[in-house]
Amino acid sequence: MLLPVQIVGIRILAMYPALVEEWYSLGIYPVTSSLMRMGLGFLPFSLGDILYAALVIMLLRWIFRRFRQRFRNPKRWGLEALAVLSLIYACFNIFWGFNYYRLPLHETLEIESDYSTEELTTLTKQLIERSNQIHLSLTGNDSLKVEVPYSKSELLELTPVGYENLEHIFPELDYDKVSLKRSLYSLPLTYMGFNGYLNPLTNEGQVNTIIVPFKIPTTASHELGHQLGFAKENEANFLACLSTMNHPDEYFRYSGYTFALSYCLSELYFREPELTESLMDEINYGIRLNYREVREFWERHKNPMEPVFMYTYNSFLQANNQPEGMKSYSYVVALLVNYFKDRPDSF
Repeated sequence: MLLPVQIVGIRILAMYPALVEEWYSLGIYPVTSSLMRMGLGFLPFSLGDILYAALVIMLLRWIFRRFRQRFRNPKRWGLEALAVLSLIYACFNIFWGFNYYRLPLHETLEIESDYSTEELTTLTKQLIERSNQIHLSLTGNDSLKVEVPYSKSELLELTPVGYENLEHIFPELDYDKVSLKRSLYSLPLTYMGFNGYLNPLTNEGQVNTIIVPFKIPTTASHELGHQLGFAKENEANFLACLSTMNHPDEYFRYSGYTFALSYCLSELYFREPELTESLMDEINYGIRLNYREVREFWERHKNPMEPVFMYTYNSFLQANNQPEGMKSYSYVVALLVNYFKDRPDSF
């Protein structure tokens, strides 16, 4: 009986984002999240991945028993199933999910949420110039793609450093206890079309380490953004841009600047396709090779089930206060445009 009560309660709570921000996102969650990261971060493997495997095995066993018993006593097993679902839903929200209903990030950062095409064009040109500079510094040749010299484990170890340079701007980005791990399900995640995920029940950040290496910094930083309580995908993507662009390591900065640039180019193309095509010619050929490398990686792993997984996840996001689902480029770009408009020296 508590499941519908929870659902109604969540809908009411969603009407008071300031309350969620103050009492949960900035009050309860930082404590519980830190404790969970401290308690599980030292493990060399993902406990959350093992927990998911156990849940799948238990579900299959439960389904097998229902068939064996020919679905007798539906009232009893139906109530048991709803009770378990209610418990999982409660844990999901208490441990992390309430963050979906906090204040929008632009309000927290006190920046605007709208921007003009002219402002977007200006930022895109700045990102092209900076990306070209970093690329040339790393390769010495504008026609060579960047090859990351670090192992995937080293990339995960270096990721939190990017957030250290943001704490003076945004104290809530203080990330002190690390729980960032290589997912045991990297191969299935690849065929599902995902770079990584946060396990809300254990607060472990899971990274798909099969993906192209130069994308791991932004993916891992994205998961850290989730761990810090920014549940919405677009806000975590913005924080991934910001933390990698402010990272002391040049390879991380390259990953961050090209990631932000890809967002701006995608949005600008919808508004000014001809202008975007001309700007593409100004991007170093080596950067375009890195973009192609990522595109070809995902094309190699396309499969008939991928759209099903994407649709399911998109529906999940829409059900959790993200009406645009995975298609939220505009808000990420709005955060980028207005953040750098207020801080022109941040480049």
